[in-house]
Amino acid sequence: MSNVKALPLLDPDVDPAVEPCCPPLTERPLTAEEAVRTAAMFKALGDPVRLRLFSSVAAHQGGEACVCDISDVGVSQPTVSHHLKKLKEAGLLTSERRGTWVYYRVAPSVLAAMARMLGQYAP
Repeated sequence: MSNVKALPLLDPDVDPAVEPCCPPLTERPLTAEEAVRTAAMFKALGDPVRLRLFSSVAAHQGGEACVCDISDVGVSQPTVSHHLKKLKEAGLLTSERRGTWVYYRVAPSVLAAMARMLGQYAP
């Protein structure tokens, strides 16, 4: 049995909560501000541990994961916390403390914005 599930994409044209970071790459060149925002997002995902943590949160049942459930990525707990902090700073994750545990979610507009920006490109 597979744990793979498709995550729903939010439509920025329909859902006002979705704030795309940038236009599709084929629409027009990015402004300096858009490039800085986009580069920070991709830089955060450019680390293999961060990408695994982001993927773990995104794929976790219910769309949120306790740090206790995703910390087995081959690095120490302080390093996991550092990487999660970087993902939050880049606007990729949100978090909520519940008692002694912190629960992480993919920020609502992130997947839609990434899909919108990259999805328009077809060689």
